[in-house]
Amino acid sequence: MAGDTFTPETIRFVCATRENRETFLQRTALGRSLSVYKYPFVELRLFESNTTALPVVYNRAIDEAIERPAILVFIHDDVLMCDYFWPEHIVGALQEFEVVGLAGNRRRVANQPSWVYVNDQLTPDAPEYLSGVIGHGKHFPPDILSIYGAPCQEVKLLDGLMLACRSRVLHETSIRFDEQFDFHFYDMDFCRQAELHNLRMGTWAISVVHESGGNFRTAGWKSGYAKYISKWKS
Repeated sequence: MAGDTFTPETIRFVCATRENRETFLQRTALGRSLSVYKYPFVELRLFESNTTALPVVYNRAIDEAIERPAILVFIHDDVLMCDYFWPEHIVGALQEFEVVGLAGNRRRVANQPSWVYVNDQLTPDAPEYLSGVIGHGKHFPPDILSIYGAPCQEVKLLDGLMLACRSRVLHETSIRFDEQFDFHFYDMDFCRQAELHNLRMGTWAISVVHESGGNFRTAGWKSGYAKYISKWKS
């Protein structure tokens, strides 16, 4: 692969899915993507037929990487990878930041319920603080292109649809996903931990289409928000 930033470093996708391995590759956006991008340095740590909270399985992958270090890409199964050169872009991003995502917020405010919203009435933050571009829909080109702001910026919060980090960074800092969270607020909490350890977080320009728009104001979301505020006090 061309480019000064690229090295054949192992990139390990970590994904939890309700599908089994066969149907994951056939039915899910990420599975279909990885069926095409058969780079020899790319691995998949799939938690199939999963009903366990994301922090639990993500931590298991972090523990496994003690013996087999890699760039870990924590990612949802409904993400379609549209960028042929995503490996080079991920490696390049991790030369600038320790934790990389696709969209985020350059600031953090008190009682923030999401990287994109500033209060529990889901008021969007001002555009000058937001960063990243994500497609939404079931195919490419996407139905909607959400242009939050210019990518490749340092941020305080990242969307959890994709988070990339070298495993050694997580081991050196002892950062883990907090298992009191399930499918909500694990990403916000992870970013707060990264900030405490002075890790630089940033968005990057990697083309994807996300099939989900998020599940705000559900019972599970409200429970996660209460736990998050209780832990961080803001």
